[in-house]
Amino acid sequence: MRQVVGIGETILDILFRNEQPVSAVPGGSVFNGVISLGKLGLPVSFITEVGDDHVGNKIVGYMRENNVCADYVTVLADSKSPVSLAFLNDKSDAEYVFYKDYSNNHIEANFPTLQADDIVIFGSYFALNPLLRPTVKEFLDYAREQKAIIYYDPNFRSTHVAEKLKLTPALLENFEYADIVRGSKDDFNFLYGLDDVDAIYKREIEFYCPRFIYTAGSESVELRAGGVSKTYAVNHIEAVSTVGAGDNFNAGVAFALIKLGIKRNDLDNISEQQWDSIIQVAISFSADVCQSFANSVSKAFVEKNHI
Repeated sequence: MRQVVGIGETILDILFRNEQPVSAVPGGSVFNGVISLGKLGLPVSFITEVGDDHVGNKIVGYMRENNVCADYVTVLADSKSPVSLAFLNDKSDAEYVFYKDYSNNHIEANFPTLQADDIVIFGSYFALNPLLRPTVKEFLDYAREQKAIIYYDPNFRSTHVAEKLKLTPALLENFEYADIVRGSKDDFNFLYGLDDVDAIYKREIEFYCPRFIYTAGSESVELRAGGVSKTYAVNHIEAVSTVGAGDNFNAGVAFALIKLGIKRNDLDNISEQQWDSIIQVAISFSADVCQSFANSVSKAFVEKNHI
C-alpha cells in the first residue's frame, strides 16, 4: 500500500474555554493529520523533533499508539518540547500563544524510504524556518526525485507576519515543490492581504502549482485545478473546537487520493467527479475533528472508514 510521510513540528496543545483548560493533546500542523491517517490504517511516518523531556516522550508515545512510525523523530538533548495555549472563542476558533525556542531547531537527516506515488505532506513555519530549511529542502528534493505526490499547506500564522519578506523566497520555493497547495482564508490574508480566491490563484499560486484548494472555514471550499473551477458548500455543524480542522482536511485529501487510486501521473487528468469525491472526503475529515477536543478523527469515524 502507498504510504504517507509527514514532516513538521510537534507541540503539546493545551485548549482553554472560558479561560479554563479543558484538554491537553499532542498536536502540530502536519502531525494532526498524520495521526488521523495512522488511526485509519494507512502506513504513515512522521519526521520531526522533540525535546528530551516528559512532553517529548508523550508525543512519541502518542504517535506509536496511533500507528504512526516514530523512527524519524530527532530527540533534542537539553531541550524542552514546545507547548501552545489555544484559547477557544464563542465560535470554537482558537487564538494561539506559542512557547517554543526556535533557536534550538535541527533535525538529523534520517528519512523513510519513498516510492513513486507515496504522498508527502509538509507546511507551517517548520517548512520556512531558516534553521530547518536545509533538511526540509533535502527531503523535498528526495521526494520529487522518487516521484512522490507533494502536498503543501502554508498554514501561515499571524505571529510570523513581521518575517514575511524574509520568508517569501522559501514560501515560493515550497509552492514550486508542491503538486497540490491547500491554504486557508487566514493564510492568504496574512500573506497577501487578499481574500479573492481567483486573484490569489492567478497572482500567487498558478505559476508554481496548478492545483489549488482554498478553505474558508465554515463558509466554503474553493477548488482551482486546471480546467476545474468550483465552489463547495460546507455543512453547518456545532463545532466544539476547530483546532486541527485544516490539518485533517489535508489528511482527507491524501486519504481520498489513495482510496481512489490517483497517482502522480494522474494529477493533470483528475475529473470533476473525482475532485468532488476528494473534496467531500476532506470535508468529512475536517467536520469530524471539529466535534471534539481531539486534534484527530474520532473512534466512530475510524470504524466507518478504516482501510
